[in-house]
Amino acid sequence: MPHPTPTFRTQRLLLRPLTLADAIPAQPLFAQWEIVRLLNAQVPWPYPSDGCLTYYRDIALPAVARGEEWHWAICLPETPSAPETFIGTIGLFLTKSEKPNNRGFWIGLPFQRRGYASEACEPVTRFWFETLNQPTLTIPKAAANLASRRISEKAGMTLLRTEPHAFVSGTHPADVWHQTREDYLRLR
Repeated sequence: MPHPTPTFRTQRLLLRPLTLADAIPAQPLFAQWEIVRLLNAQVPWPYPSDGCLTYYRDIALPAVARGEEWHWAICLPETPSAPETFIGTIGLFLTKSEKPNNRGFWIGLPFQRRGYASEACEPVTRFWFETLNQPTLTIPKAAANLASRRISEKAGMTLLRTEPHAFVSGTHPADVWHQTREDYLRLR
């Protein structure tokens, strides 16, 4: 029986299971060169006008239903003076390839540099190790993405290696970050 995608509340964020309706606010935030340029080359560019809808409907949500992936909408929670605001997504992926990629996220440009990605990673990583009982978390990311690198460093991850990787913007060095369940639990 697959584990359902739980809802998490952090100090400033609401992480709730991704829905097909999230494609509407995601599309204009995601379809930006600064967002996609250092993502896996599988992401099409120019990004199609229905790209988020197609990805959520045909890839992400079916993988969630199979128990292979977990996807969250990252939101600023509703307040008495403002409705919930969608700002990005984060996901976990069970991979069986030689080059695993177990977690990915993006935050819309207007919401970057506020620590939201680090804050979203904490409960999702806890879910990976403590609920899913996964032995390792491996995350390749563009070496040029210094903000993402700092998230891995702060979490106590280890840099395994740097290798070429195909990104939307071309082939660039990718740092492969890794953490074992034992290291994660020791650092908590």
